[in-house]
Amino acid sequence: MAEADGKSSELNGGSEEPDPGEDQRGEGDASTATEEQSDSQAAPKKAEDRAKDKPMPDAEGERVPGEGEEEEDTDSVDGSGLYSLNEEGERDGEGGRRELVKERDAGKRAARKRNRPSGGTAHHSSSSEVEDDEEEEEQEEEDEQAMDVWLGAELRDLGKPSWRAVPSLRLREIGRGSHQFVRRVCGARGLVQRLELQGRLERHTGCVNTLHFNPSGTRLASGSDDLRVVVWDWARRRAELEFDSGHKSNVFQAKFLPHSGDSTLAMCARDGQIRVAELSAMQRCKNTKRVAQHKGAAHKLALEPDSPCCFLSAGEDAVVFGIDLRLDRPAKIYDQRKINENVNNGVLKKFCPSHLVSSESKTNITCLLYSHDGTELLTSYNDEDIYLFDSSYSDGADYCRRYKGHRNNATVKGVNFYGPSSEFVISGSDCGHIYLWDKVSARIVQFMEGDRGGVVNCLEPHPHLPGLATSGLDHDVKLWAPTAENPTGLKGLKDVMKKNKRERDEDTVRHGDQYDTQLLWFLMRHMRNRRSQRTRREGAEGDTDESWSSPDSSDEEDGGPDHVQCMSS
Repeated sequence: MAEADGKSSELNGGSEEPDPGEDQRGEGDASTATEEQSDSQAAPKKAEDRAKDKPMPDAEGERVPGEGEEEEDTDSVDGSGLYSLNEEGERDGEGGRRELVKERDAGKRAARKRNRPSGGTAHHSSSSEVEDDEEEEEQEEEDEQAMDVWLGAELRDLGKPSWRAVPSLRLREIGRGSHQFVRRVCGARGLVQRLELQGRLERHTGCVNTLHFNPSGTRLASGSDDLRVVVWDWARRRAELEFDSGHKSNVFQAKFLPHSGDSTLAMCARDGQIRVAELSAMQRCKNTKRVAQHKGAAHKLALEPDSPCCFLSAGEDAVVFGIDLRLDRPAKIYDQRKINENVNNGVLKKFCPSHLVSSESKTNITCLLYSHDGTELLTSYNDEDIYLFDSSYSDGADYCRRYKGHRNNATVKGVNFYGPSSEFVISGSDCGHIYLWDKVSARIVQFMEGDRGGVVNCLEPHPHLPGLATSGLDHDVKLWAPTAENPTGLKGLKDVMKKNKRERDEDTVRHGDQYDTQLLWFLMRHMRNRRSQRTRREGAEGDTDESWSSPDSSDEEDGGPDHVQCMSS
């Protein structure tokens, strides 16, 4: 009992030795209380010195780290793969988390104030300087608390794993559920948390802007700022075919057309051209030809899953081309089934996060795609977050999920689903990392360093295997597979997320200057285009490619691989 009482007294800032007469005193002993009060008044100096030598406990009775001690890293994945900014706060709910953070911050602030040198020490700090320092520290702590609350908001509990390795393997060995085995494996959270770098494909001499597996998953096409396209035998880490795309500026996408025997590639680029490459079985490119021309850069292509000759293209001129290689010209469309231009300008539905509808910030969608069954829409916004919408909701409906932590500002970022049933959301980031969120809970379950150059743009899951390919500012393609012995620990994730958020907030403050810079760039490009059009009218030779082109279309000025490198979105 004496030992236990002594520890309790020490935690409460009292003497290290227990009072021998303590258990003889009652709660109502007034004389004893008077003696204790007089003793404490007679020796305040000793009590103060003892307090300085001990770290203060926080509100939960835990010791605040002093000199020589380190704070425990809160970046962790528990047994179910749950990322938690504050585990106690998760158990106590949102209100409990805020109170706990406040109490801990108050304890740390009190400890720093006690240990700070006074005005009479060698630091010679004036009282006003000390007050300024205290105000600055308090502001930093308030900002840190607000950051933790923001990162932890809109999250849900992570569900139990849907796939267990040993029972699934046992069932496959006896012939039960074998047709579902690969599907369940590819969507397993345990394997996503074991993704690690397998190798690099090196051939390009510029940033790699596009990746696309063929339908069978045996070949991978990549396109680059070097204006070349490479078709890889990715399993053997070798290039099977390399050819000049025919584009005049950065290649943004190159995709195999389905049911074409991997013999046809559709491509788009910054020059606004939509081109098609015909490949032979002898690992060579027969030719490339232009089939459409946008008035601005063309960023995205969308394939029709059952058609070897039809696809869509979208450009900065706000036009969507429906291209059928059997026809003479592309068609402008929004909906191939029905369209009524007299109702809402032909648009069936509009989706936007409610806080961005009336926002003054310049936010643009950099990538949009449907889930595996078409019931959900996933959108990535420029210098904002990633949002999931229910495609069956009415016009103007708000988002269902929000995925935070990454940064989408320096280049045009892609976003993708991962898993055969769209179980996860995956995106690159300006910080050079790859993020994988659990779609339902919006919690990060995997976090990997994906680009030495600092930005990851493209993420292409394999169509049938649990792996993916990524690329960015580096000149190589990176391959990932779930071969790590242990699941991820998400080390350093919280610091990177907070850094991304702070930089975004700082850029928002400077938004006016950024907008002026983009407007100036736009005007200069417009003047150059006008100059090039005038030159062509005076007798310059035009494009002699066999092509489809609207009469009012115009090419951008010629440029090589270094003409425009990864322009900001």
